[in-house]
Amino acid sequence: MANYYQSSNNRSDDKQNSKQSGVQYEHEDDLSDSGEPEKKPEGEKLQKVMARSGHASRRESERLIAQKRVKIGNRTAQLGDRVNGSESIFLDDKELFIAWEKPRQRVLIYHKPPGEICSRKDPEHPDTIFDDLPNLKIGRWISVGRLDINTTGLILLTNDGELANLLMHPSSEIEREYAVRILGKVTDDDLEQLKSGVALDDGMAHFDKITYSGGQGANHWYHVTLKEGRNREVRRMWETIGVTVSRLSRVRYGIVELHRSQKVGRWEEMEDKQLRELYESVGLHINKPNLDQRGRVVSPYQQAGKKKKRLVMPDNRRKSQKKGKSKRR
Repeated sequence: MANYYQSSNNRSDDKQNSKQSGVQYEHEDDLSDSGEPEKKPEGEKLQKVMARSGHASRRESERLIAQKRVKIGNRTAQLGDRVNGSESIFLDDKELFIAWEKPRQRVLIYHKPPGEICSRKDPEHPDTIFDDLPNLKIGRWISVGRLDINTTGLILLTNDGELANLLMHPSSEIEREYAVRILGKVTDDDLEQLKSGVALDDGMAHFDKITYSGGQGANHWYHVTLKEGRNREVRRMWETIGVTVSRLSRVRYGIVELHRSQKVGRWEEMEDKQLRELYESVGLHINKPNLDQRGRVVSPYQQAGKKKKRLVMPDNRRKSQKKGKSKRR
């Protein structure tokens, strides 16, 4: 790995050599061809700002930009554009409400019941984990991983996309623990095979730990841990040894455990201490945005005396306003 303090000539040589050999040196992207540090682009990507404000996901925001429906000021936005907070952003010629500063980071612990899906919309399965969550004025709830429709247990939901990405990314190697009820006979050799690795359609998979938890007759309970989140992975692994999973529930995700006292279908908001520990476990820190007297995020770019405009609010904000009106009626 290249030394950060070596001379400009040596570092430019390293950069040239790395291009030829395909080796990526630390800090080499921060150097220009002359060996001087390159200036990093200012501001944030437009699609990231739109997603944080709750108007669309990042992918959907990119699609809107590619369709030339988004403007920054008077010019049509392009993919790769960055904004710093001094601009006005329009969608279909209507100015958007934009959260220029990150809102207070929140995490919910949800006890998923059977029959609910982890997608936002599905015509065949109308019940989703997002139906009864608290409203967000800024941003949207993001589920950390998924559980299939028949699997119950712990689902984490957050309004912080960076936290969700790190908790789900394979490189973080976050442990997931499941309680599994097995229908069928399991031998010690079968358990060793599951720990050493079994072949699935999408590659090899294994449990890091298997603990017997009791049972009667043909039904037996096990607790298993693994560091992946592939589709129906736990069920498919047990099926390779000829047994059926009759019940499956996730009881832990990383350092977060599902308490037995938490009722099915209910969510609990993570307290500050546990939230801080969760962020530290993935190398992040909790931001503290500036709030006004009503608890609303104050933009660092807010101009004094600026006239208020009628802005397009995120969908979830408009829905919450409609709910409030209907209740008052």
